[in-house]
Amino acid sequence: MATSRRFSAPLTGALAAALCASLTLAACGGHGEAPKEKEAGASRQTVSAATATTVALPRTVVASGTVTAWEEVPVGAETGGLTATTVYVDEGSYVRQGQPLVQMNDVLLRAQVRQQQAAVQTAEANAARDDAALARAQELKERGFLSQAALDTALANQRASTANLAAARASLSETQTRLSQATIRAPVSGLIISRSVTKGQIIDAGTELFRMVRDGRLELDAQVPETELPLIQAGQSAAITSSQAGSTTGTVRIVTPEVNPQTRLGLARISLSPGSALKPGMFARAAIEAGARPATVVPTDAVLYRSNKSGVFVLNADSSVRFAPVTVLSRNDDQTSVEGVEAGVRVVVAGAGFLNDGDKVTVAAPKAPAPAAAASPAPAAQAPAKK
Repeated sequence: MATSRRFSAPLTGALAAALCASLTLAACGGHGEAPKEKEAGASRQTVSAATATTVALPRTVVASGTVTAWEEVPVGAETGGLTATTVYVDEGSYVRQGQPLVQMNDVLLRAQVRQQQAAVQTAEANAARDDAALARAQELKERGFLSQAALDTALANQRASTANLAAARASLSETQTRLSQATIRAPVSGLIISRSVTKGQIIDAGTELFRMVRDGRLELDAQVPETELPLIQAGQSAAITSSQAGSTTGTVRIVTPEVNPQTRLGLARISLSPGSALKPGMFARAAIEAGARPATVVPTDAVLYRSNKSGVFVLNADSSVRFAPVTVLSRNDDQTSVEGVEAGVRVVVAGAGFLNDGDKVTVAAPKAPAPAAAASPAPAAQAPAKK
């Protein structure tokens, strides 16, 4: 009896443990699939999606080049051997057509003009005298009182005096022209960009004294790659930027018909707007508005990079996703133009960075606009406290 009492307690404990284990296994066997289903549902990531669309995207051609004069006009002296007594303008001056630029010493020319004016007056008097003598000789010849030889002499004298008068007038005209050329004037309106004459300089005929930009008009000789040259046309607008002179605008004036065979670059001449701070010789860039082209765009946040490749996650019909590589054409803060997906497909936007090929996702419903805040009701009047 003592022995049976000694083993009854351990046996009872073992039976109790076995019973608890069997109950636990039964409970787990009946509901084992539910947690797995819950775990699978919980692993789906909630994302937002957008549809790729086709838009008319502005096409911009970027080119660079040197600022030049629209038309450079050299200004020189037409008469020589005279000294510059006054220089009226300097580099950077804007002048009008006909405005004096340089005055040369014209004292001798003025004296020659006065002398030749007197010579013309003398020649006019001689011509008038010989005209009258010829008329008298013809009358006397008709009446028989003058020989033919005398008439011929009178006619020769009249012709000589007429020729002398013409020569005197021509000499006077030449000297007057030289006198007017002693004042060098602007041949066109424009901007003086260089000056090479100083006061006291003896000027030779044909010497370049100034260089002007006609009408002050500048243009950018923009070099355009041959692949983009067909997109450029006269009349297109351009935004011009320069690190030295800021920004301005311009218009394509002409596209040259020749491409450099070494550089494969063509030339687009862009007329710059008046008043810019750009100067001839400066370097500048142009963004030419070359029309528009159809393009597929997606939200910029939808584009990500995997293994150094840009792409988007495309939503399949079964709520799974696949990574589609794309080529980025252009982008801004909101939209990115791409090649590689067609308009109409849905792409993941928010949450795309955490996905892999084949993942299934839950697409969040678009957020409804927040309702207008209702006016707060006035607080109810408090009842007076009972005493």
